[in-house]
Amino acid sequence: MNIHHKREKCRACGGSRVRRFLALGPTPLANGFLKNADEFKTERSYPLDVYFCETCSLVQLLDVIDKETLFRNYIYVTGTSDTIAQHNIQYASNVIELLELSARDLVVEIASNDGSLLQRFQERGVKTLGIEPANNIAAIASSKGIVTLGDFFSTPTARKARESHGPAKAVIANNVLAHVDDPQDFLAGCKHLLAPDGLVIIEVPYLGELIDRLEYDTVYHEHLCYFSTTALIRLCDAVGLSLVRIDRVAVHGGSLRFYACNKEGYHAEHVLDLAAREKSAGITSLTRLERFAKDVEESRHNLRALLIELKEKGHSVAGYGAPAKGNTLLNYCKIDTRLLPYTVDKNPMKVNLFTPGMHIPVLAPETLLERQPMYVLLLAWNFADEIMRQQHEYRRRGGRFILPLPKAQVV
Repeated sequence: MNIHHKREKCRACGGSRVRRFLALGPTPLANGFLKNADEFKTERSYPLDVYFCETCSLVQLLDVIDKETLFRNYIYVTGTSDTIAQHNIQYASNVIELLELSARDLVVEIASNDGSLLQRFQERGVKTLGIEPANNIAAIASSKGIVTLGDFFSTPTARKARESHGPAKAVIANNVLAHVDDPQDFLAGCKHLLAPDGLVIIEVPYLGELIDRLEYDTVYHEHLCYFSTTALIRLCDAVGLSLVRIDRVAVHGGSLRFYACNKEGYHAEHVLDLAAREKSAGITSLTRLERFAKDVEESRHNLRALLIELKEKGHSVAGYGAPAKGNTLLNYCKIDTRLLPYTVDKNPMKVNLFTPGMHIPVLAPETLLERQPMYVLLLAWNFADEIMRQQHEYRRRGGRFILPLPKAQVV
């Protein structure tokens, strides 16, 4: 079965003026973990190239992997991170207060994962509905008592959800808009679900942070789009939504949380100001993106040089985390078991598997204290504070951490 195809035009505006500025090379699927060495032989890789649309400013991949392959059986769950747990508590509280939600109101979350966020709304007496295509993850949410539709989100899915559950006062979607091949249809579906006085509230990793912090490892095949405020404005205009508010949030290396209402032709002044600042900073220009690509190459060189130096000095190094972003970094930098013999992860679904491409064993977190490597490379750097806090005993014994980006450094 051919699970890969390449688009010829921009997925947001249909324009043909798309220019490649970053090539990370043939790369396996970031969540395509392997069970044993027999699977190494049949592992496939796909182009991981990033493009800029000169018409609407959307940064995107044009190589598309079949969504059934990527998402029907998923191994990322939101419930394993303390940072995300705190984020969810504050998120739910903010939305409840902003919209003055009560027991009469419905909150729908798209790509609701294991239901960790919706639980926070339920605890406050608000009705919830999850929409989650990963069968194994949807089952976890259902076991918690969270009503979950097991489906990919689209305008037809929105119609079905509205018919069965009514309009939603809040339609929430975190870190999923970037995953969809047709973002206009996705937002049109959100609009259809929305009550007249409701809001669509969506979090996306921010292109500005990606560029400024050199977060190239957040590029992988699941992430088809990388959003600026400028691109979001144009997308919302296309489906008749207005951006009434945008917050900058720290989660996942820097994200935008945008709020849209079912109204055409209006965007809040601070939203337009943010777009103007993006233009001044150059992040909606090909020139700035090409400079970013050169910085990425230098970052790879620095990280490899550090790991090679540590190996030559006889120092032991392990990894912490087996996130999708880590697999982009490992494959692009060609960090295999000679430089990183193993990594550890709290997610039990990843333990005892091998990372895609570089085939690094994933072990349980307690391995760090059992083996006490001298250095730990933080592949899940976006949770660095949480990890270093949890691993205080490893640090007390003299262990040190390596932050890989933007320039490799020991902390």
